[in-house]
Amino acid sequence: MIIWVMKFTSDALSLIDEVYNLSLEAKKIIHQYVHKTPLITNMTLNNIVGRTVYLKLENMQKTGSFKVRGALFKIYKLIQEYKSRGEPLPGVVAASSGNHAQGVAYAARMFGIPAIIVMPKTASATKINATKSYGAQVVLHGEIYDEAYEKAIEISRSKNYVFIHPYDDPMVMAGQATIGHEIIDEISNPAAVLVPIGGGGLISGIAVAIKKRSPSTKIIGVQPENAAGMLYMLNNKLNEYIPRPSIADGVMVKKPGDLTSKIVRELVDDIVIVDEESISYAINFLLERAKIIAEGAGALPIAALLSKRYTPLKDPVIAVISGGNIDPTLLSRIIIHELAKDHRLVSIVGELMDRPGELGKVIEVLARHGLNIVDIRHDRWDPRLLPSMAKLEIIFEAKTLTDVEEALRELRSKGFKFIIKS
Repeated sequence: MIIWVMKFTSDALSLIDEVYNLSLEAKKIIHQYVHKTPLITNMTLNNIVGRTVYLKLENMQKTGSFKVRGALFKIYKLIQEYKSRGEPLPGVVAASSGNHAQGVAYAARMFGIPAIIVMPKTASATKINATKSYGAQVVLHGEIYDEAYEKAIEISRSKNYVFIHPYDDPMVMAGQATIGHEIIDEISNPAAVLVPIGGGGLISGIAVAIKKRSPSTKIIGVQPENAAGMLYMLNNKLNEYIPRPSIADGVMVKKPGDLTSKIVRELVDDIVIVDEESISYAINFLLERAKIIAEGAGALPIAALLSKRYTPLKDPVIAVISGGNIDPTLLSRIIIHELAKDHRLVSIVGELMDRPGELGKVIEVLARHGLNIVDIRHDRWDPRLLPSMAKLEIIFEAKTLTDVEEALRELRSKGFKFIIKS
């Protein structure tokens, strides 16, 4: 729950007005270049939550994330600024290992502006290639974001390129605010809007647009337990904050924005924290029940709803699915993890005589109960095994846990001792 005290300071109110006025301009500009993303509902989710929940699908945005909105409006305003001085914008530079990189690269291409994106050497090949595909020059430097950031600043100074901050910039926030405008244009007075928080650019922009047009709407931020930097910052405990790895890597920042935190302090009604299991479950739920691919950060609002960390009291509720750029390998691991939790992918282990026909007897039992074998692993070399025995692990698909338990009972009745691997 929220702990910080809201104080409507004059500089914060001035910043809020600035971002809102810029967002009205951004609304007119960016739809020439990006999608107005869908706002849909899902019956299964509604039934679980007990409220009507609309999903704002920024995973279907250009580049697969909301980030392109802020990047595009920032570059548009820079071009205007340089044009007013009779100069061309020489180029832009950014540091990112993910969505911001692709957003800046795409926006720069739309305006014909050179872009250099500095990415850590640890960035995935998928993200590097996606960024290059939008026409940007990619520079790999350092092992972590902070080292890439320092290199980007160095390039900015040496080439006279403008650095595009991922969140702590009024124009970037104004671009993200267009999501809030789109929501209110369709649903004039939502009860609550749930938004992921990393550096704070997304929630700041959305909060400004929505609170100006629908003051009674609750703005609820969601952060992973492993990377709750904004909550620490608002409680003046940033010195205690140590980010840990999270499935929601898109919101992992070392230090949230100074500007964004001012807006969050004034306009965000609550911040809820979700654990890694809840995020994993939300990603799989969206994939299986709503046919939506969401990255970890994008699934945070759904994690908050499904885990009951936030319980809406009124209809309707909006959940911002901020992006869908999840690494395929991670997604496959999440699917397997969730299937195993749900006992739809089961592993059993046991010992049997190491002689022809024994394995066939076990397989026959499993087949009789509709259990589809995925993998079989033998171990004959464990020194704890008798020379005549083999250790066996069988992984199979199951429809229900009851099918598994009945198969185990039949195996035991035939002298085979298998247990479910924990």
